[in-house]
Amino acid sequence: MNIHVKNNVYWVGKIDWELRRFHGDEYSTHKGSSYNSYLVKEEKVALIDTAWKPFAKEYVENLQSEIDLKKIDYVIANHGEVDHSGALPELMRLIPDTPVYCTANGVKSLKGQFHQDWNFKVVKTGDKISLGTKELVFIEATMLHWPDSMMCYLTGDNILFSNDAFGQHYASEFMYNDLVDQNELWTECIKYYANILTPFSNFVTKKINEVLALNLPVDYICTSHGVIWRDNPAQIIKKYLEWADSYKENQVTIIYDTMWDSTRQMAEYITQGIKEADDKVNIKMLNLAKSDKNDVITEIFKSKAILAGSPTVNKGILTSLAAMLEEVRGLAFKNKKAACFGSYGWSGESVKVLNELVKTAGFELVNDGLKVLWNPDSEAVKQCIEFGKNFAQAVK
Repeated sequence: MNIHVKNNVYWVGKIDWELRRFHGDEYSTHKGSSYNSYLVKEEKVALIDTAWKPFAKEYVENLQSEIDLKKIDYVIANHGEVDHSGALPELMRLIPDTPVYCTANGVKSLKGQFHQDWNFKVVKTGDKISLGTKELVFIEATMLHWPDSMMCYLTGDNILFSNDAFGQHYASEFMYNDLVDQNELWTECIKYYANILTPFSNFVTKKINEVLALNLPVDYICTSHGVIWRDNPAQIIKKYLEWADSYKENQVTIIYDTMWDSTRQMAEYITQGIKEADDKVNIKMLNLAKSDKNDVITEIFKSKAILAGSPTVNKGILTSLAAMLEEVRGLAFKNKKAACFGSYGWSGESVKVLNELVKTAGFELVNDGLKVLWNPDSEAVKQCIEFGKNFAQAVK
């Protein structure tokens, strides 16, 4: 199977409709994904990226139905992660002398994973290879999102092969941004950025500005996951610049877990207080034990502030909160505010523990938090509502 992209450029990847977890078990893929690979058939032939290892044999067999493998002049490895390079061993077994173009870090990555000394050709930004009347120009994209990452640009056709940048985990037979459900597309785009690229936002801004400064016309952005951007591809570039700039909407997200409903009741009364103080703010109340963690992270990314709540358990907090705040710490969200709350029966350390974790995760605490003994009584209900009102004012 192939999909004609433009002129002599073809998609020869794999759509994975069944994928539900990715990066081990770290990332949820409710809509599946695709492993995009591109065949450029000019006077010289270039293959850009491959597919994930479980589909290696299928991928190579499909490629053989499209072209005599010996006619491939260049193999381009934009990124060494195995969802892009996993079929390389199967492919290179059949064409062992074909040069593999990648960054210096790409050589380290590919050798480290596959223990093969293929015919590597190291490239850096500005290097190019001739395909005849057109050229492939290489652009290093360090830490977007691995040290080895790069993009390449096809002159004449004005196509940017962006690898992981501008992608999303989204399976569709349509394969183009203008043909798919727009709500689904943008939901997966922001989730992908929030969960994968957020820690590298400074690199995102710098690299996009570097590429824009080259004044290269871009008619298509061919990603390594999800759709190809052909209808106004600048729209996803604009969104990346927006998301990279300490992104936040007028939203407050309450993340909590509960044992016997006391902390849940607190969350609901706090929500009531926020709404009474600010009826324009969007509030999301998410029980971490019952929510997909990557969807929660996306909501935190969109929020100007969060509230974190847990009962006290063994002088600490519930593990769902501990795990989420550790994950969020690594994502290094910027310019977001927070407060913490929790219920307890005797020792009551949860709010103190949460405060420390939230600060370590980079949030600005707006108060010392609120804790309630046992289930909220009428006085505690008033305290929760007032706490919500004060929080809404502090983050407005």
